[in-house]
Amino acid sequence: MRSAVRSSFFPLVRDVASVYGELETLRDRSVFISLKKREEALAEAECLEGGDVAGKPLYGMLFAVKDNIDVAGMPTTAGCAAFSYTPERSATVVERLEAAGAILVGKTNMDQFATGLVGVRSPFGIPQNALRADLIPGGSSSGSAVAVARGFVDFALGTDTAGAGRIPAAMNGIVGLKPSFGLLPATGVVTACRSLETVAVFAREVELAFKVMQVCAGFDPEDPYSSRMPEPSLGAVPPRPRVGVPYPDHRQFFGDSAAEAAYEADLERLADLGAEIVELDFMAFIEAGRLLYEGPWLAERYLRFRTLIEERPSTILPVTLGILSEARQMGAIEAFDSFYRLAELKRRVEGLMEGLDCVAVPTIPRFYTMSDLAREPVRYNSHMGTYSNFVNLLDLAAISVPVGQRSDGLPSSLCLIGPRGTDGLLSAMGRMASAGMRSAAPLRATGGRVELAVFGSHLSGLSLNGELKAAGASFLRTTQTVPDYRLFALSSPLPARPGLLRVGRGEGIPVETEVWSLERDAFGALAAGLGAPLSMGVISLADGTEAKGFLVEAAATVTAEDISEHGGWRAWLSVRR
Repeated sequence: MRSAVRSSFFPLVRDVASVYGELETLRDRSVFISLKKREEALAEAECLEGGDVAGKPLYGMLFAVKDNIDVAGMPTTAGCAAFSYTPERSATVVERLEAAGAILVGKTNMDQFATGLVGVRSPFGIPQNALRADLIPGGSSSGSAVAVARGFVDFALGTDTAGAGRIPAAMNGIVGLKPSFGLLPATGVVTACRSLETVAVFAREVELAFKVMQVCAGFDPEDPYSSRMPEPSLGAVPPRPRVGVPYPDHRQFFGDSAAEAAYEADLERLADLGAEIVELDFMAFIEAGRLLYEGPWLAERYLRFRTLIEERPSTILPVTLGILSEARQMGAIEAFDSFYRLAELKRRVEGLMEGLDCVAVPTIPRFYTMSDLAREPVRYNSHMGTYSNFVNLLDLAAISVPVGQRSDGLPSSLCLIGPRGTDGLLSAMGRMASAGMRSAAPLRATGGRVELAVFGSHLSGLSLNGELKAAGASFLRTTQTVPDYRLFALSSPLPARPGLLRVGRGEGIPVETEVWSLERDAFGALAAGLGAPLSMGVISLADGTEAKGFLVEAAATVTAEDISEHGGWRAWLSVRR
């Protein structure tokens, strides 16, 4: 298996030649639908070796893309030879990856028209599961997941509507990152459900998956669904994250006791790492998931491939054609009924997730074998989407990570789900869950983000922390101020709020502090909202760093209560209660 760590001193050309030597002699030709020409990839490697590596965060990494993502000069089939065309330009995400120093190897197999979660609905063969040959590979991004899991490439792109960026990851024991909708542009991507589908990332480590997402992210005016969102930042996990999980009687494993036990063990790991596990009603999530194939979004799939369906149906796999043809029975009345119901479910889910840092579910309810699928091809495909179908419909972000091990030796994966824009927090949670430990070294802000020290109601778990998260803030570290400050409870206006006052050197006490990072614009908006007696200043911290933070005017502390002896706002609140 290739290492995902490269440097300019590594013989890149030799590495690329070695990978092609392996792929070209591979008996199993079902992972890739097409390979880039060897000489082209070698020429790119030679050019990289002789150039400046500065500004190339993915220098020399090899990648593949699902065959519904355009690569200039290579056919795009979307899993159907009759649909094939050869684009003159690569997808925006591919262009950005290559500009960052990555080298594309080929285009991977997929369930035809991205219609399936099992990975066996392709006329180009079935990619062999990387864990066990009798298991299905998962879909629809089957080839991308297998290519990463078997070490052919460092990372790969897929797409995700119903779980195709997460389920194959879990089936092959790797990381699958499904970004917030609109964060990664879909220009040059054959989307089955344009209003929902996202480009997804497969890698063997969370850090690399996140780095790839960062490179791909950014507004694209050519994509009408692209959004201007803060650049995602991989921070740390708050000290006491609140993690929602389904009530026990809402969990479904379809008879797989090993999966059920592994999920319980994975939740115990989260609790051991400091998470507060909160059980919640999961039926709104499940109902939303059913709408994906029972509602108008099936018609959206039909619309995308309408010409081929109606003019050359014999060129489409019978199972795919059968699913898509059901869209003909749907009308505008039923469509609006589904839109209204989804809006109601979104509002209910917002309430359920309020105050939570994320929701943690099994990525897949169980493992299925090839022989299982032969017996029940449609029903078991439906089962695979139990914990994934609802995510895009509810406008959520998600990441699947391998966490523990089942009793049969297969990996157990958790899918961590959060509101749109929480990609950094979810990835930090995934990294912690997968590693079984928190980051040892204190984290600092990167990419020009501003460090903000908070010590009051903006602390994690307190009433105003949601404002930080809504502004795209990422938690970095817990620390204290130097002993040059005193903390006051300002009683006017009510409710009480904290005021941090700088005093003489050594005349104060260390105050509990959390440091978060924000984009400059978000920080500016936060600072602009401050009013007397608070102002923005620079806070000196016990870890030797400085950060921006709220300071209080001395005059406002004359009638305020000095609560410094408690060491922090959270401690004072607990005593006050």
